[in-house]
Amino acid sequence: MQNKGFVKVFATLLMLVCLFYLSFSFVTGHYNNKATEFANGDPVKESQYLDSLSTQKVWLGYTLKECREKEISLGLDLKGGMNVVLELNVADVIRSLSNNNQDENFNQALTSAYQRQAASQRDFIDLFAEEYKKLDPNVRLSAVFSTFELKEKITPQSTDAQVISVLRDELKSAIDNSFNVLRTRIDRFGVVSPNIQRLETTGRILVELPGVKEPERVRKLLQGSANLEFWETYTLPEIYQNLVAADNALAAVLNTTATTSESTTATEETTTETPAESTTTETAAEPVNEADSLLAEISSSQDAEAEQSFEAFAKEHPLFALLQVNQYNGQLAPGTVVGYAHVKDMDKINEYLEMKQVKDVLPRNLSLKWGVKAIDEKETLYELYAIKITNRDGTPALGGDVVTDANADFVQQGGRSEQQVSMAMNAEGAKAWARLTKENIGRPVAIILDDMVYSAPNVQTEITGGRSSISGNFTPEEAKDLANVLKSGKMAASIHIVQEDVVGPSLGEEAINAGVISFVLALIVLVLYMCVFYGLIPGMIANAALFINVFFTMGVLASFQAVLTLPGIAGMVLTLAMAVDANVLIYERTKEELRAGKTLGKAIEDGYKNAFSAIFDANLTSIITGIVLFYFGTGPIRGFATTMIIGLLASFLTAVFLTRIVYEALIAKDKLKNVTFTTSLTKNLLVNPNFNFLGKRKIGYLIPTVIVALGVVSMMTIGLNNGIDFTGGRNYIVRFHQDVNTDEVRDLLDENLEGAVSVITIGSSDQVRISTNYKIADNDPAVDEEIVNKIYTGLSSLLPDGTTLNQFNDTFVQSSQKVGPSMADDIKNSAFFAVIFSMLCMALYILLRFRDVAFSAGVFVSVLMVTLCIISFYTLLWKVLPFSMEVDQTFIAAILTIIGYSINDTVVVFDRIRETTAIYPKRDRFQVINHALNSTLCRTFSTSFSTFLVVLCIFMLGGSTIRSFTFAILVGVILGSYSTLFVAAPLAYEIQKRKLKKKGIVLEEGEIK
Repeated sequence: MQNKGFVKVFATLLMLVCLFYLSFSFVTGHYNNKATEFANGDPVKESQYLDSLSTQKVWLGYTLKECREKEISLGLDLKGGMNVVLELNVADVIRSLSNNNQDENFNQALTSAYQRQAASQRDFIDLFAEEYKKLDPNVRLSAVFSTFELKEKITPQSTDAQVISVLRDELKSAIDNSFNVLRTRIDRFGVVSPNIQRLETTGRILVELPGVKEPERVRKLLQGSANLEFWETYTLPEIYQNLVAADNALAAVLNTTATTSESTTATEETTTETPAESTTTETAAEPVNEADSLLAEISSSQDAEAEQSFEAFAKEHPLFALLQVNQYNGQLAPGTVVGYAHVKDMDKINEYLEMKQVKDVLPRNLSLKWGVKAIDEKETLYELYAIKITNRDGTPALGGDVVTDANADFVQQGGRSEQQVSMAMNAEGAKAWARLTKENIGRPVAIILDDMVYSAPNVQTEITGGRSSISGNFTPEEAKDLANVLKSGKMAASIHIVQEDVVGPSLGEEAINAGVISFVLALIVLVLYMCVFYGLIPGMIANAALFINVFFTMGVLASFQAVLTLPGIAGMVLTLAMAVDANVLIYERTKEELRAGKTLGKAIEDGYKNAFSAIFDANLTSIITGIVLFYFGTGPIRGFATTMIIGLLASFLTAVFLTRIVYEALIAKDKLKNVTFTTSLTKNLLVNPNFNFLGKRKIGYLIPTVIVALGVVSMMTIGLNNGIDFTGGRNYIVRFHQDVNTDEVRDLLDENLEGAVSVITIGSSDQVRISTNYKIADNDPAVDEEIVNKIYTGLSSLLPDGTTLNQFNDTFVQSSQKVGPSMADDIKNSAFFAVIFSMLCMALYILLRFRDVAFSAGVFVSVLMVTLCIISFYTLLWKVLPFSMEVDQTFIAAILTIIGYSINDTVVVFDRIRETTAIYPKRDRFQVINHALNSTLCRTFSTSFSTFLVVLCIFMLGGSTIRSFTFAILVGVILGSYSTLFVAAPLAYEIQKRKLKKKGIVLEEGEIK
């Protein structure tokens, strides 16, 4: 084998890389176990234990936090959590940019564009422009959008194309801002390894939150509108003495609570003794000399060499033990930053600041707010700002809705360039901003979004005209984020959830167990199968390649920081079955060479060489399918596609190259005596078969035709069981403490949910899935709570006495899912295009690879037949079989997988036809194709049977959530092999026969020889 050295070096380097990335998962697993042992079942203690170690270096110079970021993350279906697709209301953005134009045609165009987009992949702004022109052909968009806020971008003379370009830029800005706001909110939520990304559809954002157990809180957090505000501030020297008083009051309360059982009375006495002036004035509550003394003490306590222990200091000064005062060389810093705190202490400080005794000694118009970002590289220290409330009603000095634009740019300052954020305001805002800046010259003004301080720049001079610039030590990313924050007050665009999945931790744990069991059993089946079919040594070499394949796949997934889902595990198992195909092809070709009388070494060499073309084509067609799946799919489907693509690439390396190196080494050492690649069970299996496949092709055409015809009749009468992915609606999986009857559950819910409900058993008879499209078009977040409340009320008779709504949510509801109507239409359209596009890709590839339209047409019709037959089985059987057979995204994934799989077999046959034709160009085409089908029959049987066994393991043990998916694969494996033998190859023969007939060459059909 050429380039053997390169293969060895590449495989070694890849192995080291995989070891490096997989090691992080073992390290984090070790510390997770230690945390679990330490907490003894208390999740708060477990979290605190991990937080305490987050900044410590635990492996190869990486901190525990960095290790957790690099480990293989579990998807929501394995870990539990929440998956949400949010949609920015693009129509609201356009309406806002027009200054809320009240023109009837304008608003009707927005409504029509929104309705059209549900069934179209086109850009919303283009659709809006088209609809507006239909209603008013003479309208000029510049007349609508040349507002005061956009006067520098759109003039009355601007063309429609120029206006549309500006609208696109403004819409992108609104989406960027929403993305950044959501990202910050999620970071504050404290989720480990969250995933937030923009989707291809304009205005949609995917948010995955593993481990989240408070879906209601998440819904409110994600759908809340951004609230940009400008506030006046205090400086630290102005309020320091009040902070000292608060620290003293807190110490008195905590020490009294610790030493007496009458804590409530003691707290009230402490409060009443506080001087009344301290609640209404901003003067010091402690003598200045005592405050100065305390500042020195704080400085001393923060020194590692200080004599006073931290515990003693924390007892006397509980607030300052957690909050590091902002000072330099023993002097208070002049800015508005009060101090710094570790991220783990922020909640405790908030708790202290909310205590009545602390509030009483702080100025009433003081509000302490945290900075949005950590100030250190380890992301552990946050700033606390002193905000001054100047308005009696508690409103900010200036609202963010006055900002019309903001941009981040480089500017030259003192011979060097630095980032600067420029901001423009409308006329009303310019006047208020001039007053605010005039009153605060030399003082900071805080920019706050979602109650978090993003920046607090110092005012240098009064700013008139509404144009300002903010300079500082910004990175380009920080400057861009601040510019987006400033623009957040400009767009009156709502965000609502169009798709949602919530999976409970117990359901995730069951999915892990089911996935691992099915994966292990599938591996065992493959190991035994290869040894039984090809002998111990060839079987174990192929099996070793499988294990290395798993190792490489997991390592590459870890390096990409990919998320492992249950469909991902299924993809890995399926990939193993398809990886076996490469070894099967090589072994079958080697057996042919041995039967031709070649020596073992020569037979193995020729077996690898002659099988390479078929293996390459088969893997590439499957990878093309995976790419289509990844492009059109979402969430778990992308996880499945990613795993499959990586696994196929890894199998090509292991099966084609590494196993060959092993065989060459064994042959060189004369360690392969008496190896025949057969066993006593398979020695005579399908040796020189002589079936007349082409002669039976009419019967072969008839069987799938009948299946499809029955399917058409069933579609017209029964229809398909469309999942909510395609129809829109909500799913709830509810597990009871006893077996329940689905008809009874449906009757109990019909009245509350107005009849729009279906109930099926999922997994076991004590677990049901409730589906409803009740109020699915209503985007009010309160509807989610209303539906859960109605389900709880309806099912109360089946629940234990005294079960509360919260207990029902936490214990009985295992998962929930929501898909809005617009999202459902998009998914349905994407699924249709994915299937068609995949078929066309396969046909085009075969055309380019084999240069024969007969082969390309045979492939297209073959995969079309397989697809239609699977759909027919689903419409015929979904009311008969005892598990869910919904047509949804996972069903489409199964269809696409089978398209790739069925072409594998077809490519192998076509490759043999091409090979034989090249050797014997004058041989009768009928004989050539029949011979190709027969000579590859053992390979077809071996691959199909091993794949069937593996998928059967997943079907039986992989869990109810992927049973419909694996059933489609099972049917597809059988249909794929059938289509190769009785559709693809015969149809290619029919086309070639007609082409030759036009040239005057008539093919005579007869018995195969």
